[in-house]
Amino acid sequence: MQPGLIAVAPEFRRQSGHELKVVYAIASELRRRIGGGETADVVLAPVAVIAELAERGRVAAEGRVAVGRVGVGVVARNGAPLPGIGSADALTRALLDADSVVYNRASSGVYVETMLKTIGIYEQIRDKLVRYDDGTAVMHHLMRGTGREFGFGGVTDILMYRDKGLRLVGPLPEEIQNYTAYTAALITASPNPDGAQALLRFLASPRGRALFSTNGIN
Repeated sequence: MQPGLIAVAPEFRRQSGHELKVVYAIASELRRRIGGGETADVVLAPVAVIAELAERGRVAAEGRVAVGRVGVGVVARNGAPLPGIGSADALTRALLDADSVVYNRASSGVYVETMLKTIGIYEQIRDKLVRYDDGTAVMHHLMRGTGREFGFGGVTDILMYRDKGLRLVGPLPEEIQNYTAYTAALITASPNPDGAQALLRFLASPRGRALFSTNGIN
């Protein structure tokens, strides 16, 4: 969600007069922190996390905003051999040929591991899999990498590094693609509910949606 929020924040400040401070964390960490009672105004997280927090009374059941969804992409450093990703078979060949394959342990990485098992290649390449807790660490690893190495991540994570030595090879083939849908919700213990509601209205507005869409969140 970071590229979309980076675009949203200054315009929301200008239009609403409210300050906006954004703190980022992977889904499991958001679940733990908000579920444990950490104070904030709005949480933006995968749909399943929001549903769980609502069941526990941590976020409001009403007024949620569907922000968009993000697919999984393939990323490589500039100058590295580009893996074929036109089909599941092409990706399988690229995985077998790679020196190492990098992905995270967050939402997209959980799916990547499942996908590798589904296409029947996980055990064959297990020794060259490299995993990090979040997408940022994956991108920094790849920027320092050598040889026939590539990685997976949320398309939005990858796009943030397009001017830093990495490139989006492309999204996963549609036959094995997975999308993570994200929702914004009011935290029930919000210290600034008026500001929180203003942000939710902005996220639901045509302008808010457009800012997310132009940053890979559709």
